[in-house]
Amino acid sequence: MHRRAAEFVERARERYDLEPTVEEFPEGTKTAAAAAEAVGCDVGQIASSLVFAAEDELVVVVTSGANHVDEDRLAAYLDVDDVSMADPDAISDVVGWSIGGVPPVCHDSAVPVLLDESLLEYDTVWAAAGTPSAVFSIEPTELRQLADATPVEV
Repeated sequence: MHRRAAEFVERARERYDLEPTVEEFPEGTKTAAAAAEAVGCDVGQIASSLVFAAEDELVVVVTSGANHVDEDRLAAYLDVDDVSMADPDAISDVVGWSIGGVPPVCHDSAVPVLLDESLLEYDTVWAAAGTPSAVFSIEPTELRQLADATPVEV
């Protein structure tokens, strides 16, 4: 198992008493479509963790692979003038993971997590497990609870 995926598993165990089963795909799962094809699920079941800069704060938005985040809607929800994708260095420094491998939980800092409410329609979703080629499955209601995530329409 990749070192970062193993680190994710250890953090999940320590923080949440969660034993995620990580699946790794050497060809990568860099897009929602690639991830869905690799695990054999609907693209809507891919829970992509995107990190946005909202004024002086980073926010993790866990969105369905079938959706795109509307930045204007996100800004309105957060009651800020503007949001944009966060800088990769800021993501690594604050959240502790690199783009493409950001899991929805186990962040280095406490950051708000918003959950695409359409993910709650599924029995199981698949999310990054620390690298662009590692994923784990989880029930979306459990993910919501563990991440202390607020469901929103993205």
